[in-house]
Amino acid sequence: MSNTNEPAFPLRLTQAQRQIVADLVPEHAHRLSLTEPNQRTPKFTMNELRHILAQSRRAFSKAKTGAKKTSMRHVIDLTSKAVRKHQEGSNVRIPASERLYQFKITLKEIEPPIWRRIQVKDCSLDELHEHIQTAMGWTNSHLHQFEIKGERYGDPELLLEDYGDDQEVINSLETKISQIVPKNGKQFRFGYEYDFGDDWIHEVLFEGCPKAEKGTRYPVCLEGKRACPPEDVGGPYGYQEFLEALADPKHEQHEEFMEWRGRFTPEKFDAKAATKAMQKGLPNWREIE
Repeated sequence: MSNTNEPAFPLRLTQAQRQIVADLVPEHAHRLSLTEPNQRTPKFTMNELRHILAQSRRAFSKAKTGAKKTSMRHVIDLTSKAVRKHQEGSNVRIPASERLYQFKITLKEIEPPIWRRIQVKDCSLDELHEHIQTAMGWTNSHLHQFEIKGERYGDPELLLEDYGDDQEVINSLETKISQIVPKNGKQFRFGYEYDFGDDWIHEVLFEGCPKAEKGTRYPVCLEGKRACPPEDVGGPYGYQEFLEALADPKHEQHEEFMEWRGRFTPEKFDAKAATKAMQKGLPNWREIE
């Protein structure tokens, strides 16, 4: 282990899964009992678990066989669970300058699910909104709000004045992620709504506080599934009609949607492109005249 003073946590793995770990992080191979059949339970520090998880996620898309991909997916799932289980209180142990906040964002009322897993540094909820926009693939063309423990968070200038809403709003520009997530690092769910006409409702799951990796630029999108629906498509039900029309050349709206949107691949998603968009960020509309 990298530091004998650090606590170590068990990770129960099959022989095939241990081989995956050894291939990805060969410095741990001597601890993995690679010649032993059946399951074994080597122990890893929290930093080692996070490193295994990061390496597995990076390598997953490059796996050349279905069997290897399956074993790698199990390693990702098991390591993720181990990190979540044992990291309670880790957010207060990690120095603020090295602390990340990990979220899984899932668009509701869509099947199969459209989701993203991101890591960001502490920032305002308004900045988290921008990270969600760029990771998902939205264009920040409409109003948004967060709903957290029964409270509403957003930009009061927009929600109260421009939109004519009189419900109390907590200023998301002045509220930081670290102020709303549990201090003990436990998982925590809250809502994010985008476009009050189409009503895109997202579940945001706080998964914990990993430690930033040296040499890595943040924010990042670790993984996700499926393309973001087009703006102004009409919400979940309009999106379903849109997909049906695109898939059927005889549909009465096929040509109309093709002319409006062009080719659209609903299963397409690129985590690297999403990361690039997150790091580029959105134009600051408050400074645009």
